[in-house]
Amino acid sequence: MQTISIIVPAYNEEEALPAFYRECSRVLSSLGRGWEILFVDDGSTDNTLDVMRSLAQDDPNVHYLSFSRNFGKEAAMFAGLRNAQGSYVAIMDADLQDPPELLGRMVEALDSGEYDSVAAYREDRAGEPIVRSALSRSFYHWMSRMSDTEVKSGARDYRLMTRRMVDAVLSMGERNRFSKGIFSWVGFKTLWIPYANVERVAGTTKWSLSGLARYSIDGLVNFSQAPLAVASTGGLLLTLLSFVLVIFVIVRKLVFGDPVAGWASTICIISFIGGIQLLCLGIIGQYLAKTYLETKERPHYFVAESSRDDVDMIG
Repeated sequence: MQTISIIVPAYNEEEALPAFYRECSRVLSSLGRGWEILFVDDGSTDNTLDVMRSLAQDDPNVHYLSFSRNFGKEAAMFAGLRNAQGSYVAIMDADLQDPPELLGRMVEALDSGEYDSVAAYREDRAGEPIVRSALSRSFYHWMSRMSDTEVKSGARDYRLMTRRMVDAVLSMGERNRFSKGIFSWVGFKTLWIPYANVERVAGTTKWSLSGLARYSIDGLVNFSQAPLAVASTGGLLLTLLSFVLVIFVIVRKLVFGDPVAGWASTICIISFIGGIQLLCLGIIGQYLAKTYLETKERPHYFVAESSRDDVDMIG
């Protein structure tokens, strides 16, 4: 039978980890095959690492690695994928918003040989703030329209993958990672499983609106050239408009002898065009910044401590 690895990125989740371990280990034990839980401490500032140490000491199926600082969830998922040993590999959040009960259905789907990935998505957003919910729906809508890579609305990072899909994901070594896009870009047949939204078992979300905005921008820049196309099209249209206005002014002067005075309208036009130029420069700057970071080829993470000796300490 295929063994299962569960990757759990965690940042300041000391309250949620014990409940997650109890529930997830119960479900995994019922599947009748080998399993491991690999916790990834993303530079937590509370007692998250102490909880991981305790769980690993009490259960040989539990392992952990701890970053030297906070590198972000994307780096934590990448580290988990690099160090997972199972034939099937899943990514789950530590707050139990990813129901462990779905693992049984996921395993059955992969065992059938028809799929390489089974992913979960929320069919509703009950209990989520209205503004956050609306912004999330808008992001998924525009991401799908502006990119060749489809990102399903409500999709979570929660999915179970075969080893060959994991290897495909790991082969994409980019530093600016957007895993939802990467999972879709590598292809392979995926079964989507809907589930009702679940509240956190403990603690509070670490995602602020500004953090979600930055994450959304990363996704668009990483998997879409549409912002550049919009900037180019906007520049072309404004150029054509300026030619039309020049012709209008010349004709009005020659025919009516009116020089078209008015500093207010001139200032408004200059401000508008200047704003568009700065916006376009900002869009180009985002792509240049990502390219700059990629060319540095810095590691995704540094591991300061691990319960295993065979962990990639620098990745």
